[in-house]
Amino acid sequence: MTRESLSNAEWLRTVDRFGGTELLEKEARELGAFERARKIKCAVDQLRLVLAYCWGTRGLRLTAAWAEAIGLASLSNVALLKRLRNSADWLERLVGRLVGAGSREAGVAAAKGRRVRLVDATSVAKAGRDARESGGRWRVHSVFDLASERFTAFDLTDESEGEVIDRADVVAGEIRVCDRAYLQPDRIAKVLGAGADIIVRAGWNNARWMIADGHRVDLVALLKKARGKGLIDQAIFIKGSAKKPMELRLVAIRKPKQACDLTIEKITRRARDMGRKLMPETLVAAEWVIIVTSLDRDEYPLSAISDLYRLRWRIEIAFKHLKSGVGLAGPPGDDPRSAKAHILCNLLLALLTEPLIAEHLGDSPRREAA
Repeated sequence: MTRESLSNAEWLRTVDRFGGTELLEKEARELGAFERARKIKCAVDQLRLVLAYCWGTRGLRLTAAWAEAIGLASLSNVALLKRLRNSADWLERLVGRLVGAGSREAGVAAAKGRRVRLVDATSVAKAGRDARESGGRWRVHSVFDLASERFTAFDLTDESEGEVIDRADVVAGEIRVCDRAYLQPDRIAKVLGAGADIIVRAGWNNARWMIADGHRVDLVALLKKARGKGLIDQAIFIKGSAKKPMELRLVAIRKPKQACDLTIEKITRRARDMGRKLMPETLVAAEWVIIVTSLDRDEYPLSAISDLYRLRWRIEIAFKHLKSGVGLAGPPGDDPRSAKAHILCNLLLALLTEPLIAEHLGDSPRREAA
């Protein structure tokens, strides 16, 4: 969908997707996005104008000129920026509604009838030299529902808030699949306590590994010992702040030689570029995909855990659609309100176009390298 398409019948269908004219007008006034009709006739016209700016590439001045040329509104670029800032809460409401609509359409999920939810985050740079030099980022925390092929949760923060596995509400019975950044014992315990299961990628040194009697486990020694077999599937305990360690299941699969060589080459080059020396343990762990899970071994054998974790490629494709297809990038300007509105507009566009791409996705070409 392009800015030009907002001037034809597609816009009316888009309004229906957002909940209809009556609901949009009511919400815009409730949330302070639209107060009275002056230079813009109604809240729906304001939404049309804001989306045209955020989905386009022509800046505030040309967007205001476009609006006047088609008889949509007559206002300055400064006035348009003010409308954008005031629309952030309203746009967040629309994102939430589209996310909810997608989850209701999900039907029966994968993994033996259970819902599979992929948790990850992506980020874009903040505007301005000071922000760039200090590593300023806008972070989009996301949940992607595998069955419906749609995002089902978004949370927008800056770089001060990290990625956590329990940020999104837990759906009882779900299987939450995450990368290694989410190996957080205390937060995993909350997810399990809410009735879900987890599959989380692990690093060799980002948990306190234990056996049943509470003694520490040398994970790298376990990996070395299992090289011949190439597989590990056993009970493991990890220690958080609770007195009692949490029992999980350790699943490790040795990568094919080509994948091992590529991984080792990558981490060696990165360490060299950063002036760091690689630990021998890191090179051993690089040969393996290490996963912890709460799923029962009898119901979900090692091969099923591997297959479920490999499904993470789907959220990576969704993020690629956000950035390459939709055009999610660092928003212009350093005002937090307008930046938030800009990113939310891009999330709306992703949610509107997801159904168009989901049916064309098959197996990932990256599965073997996962």
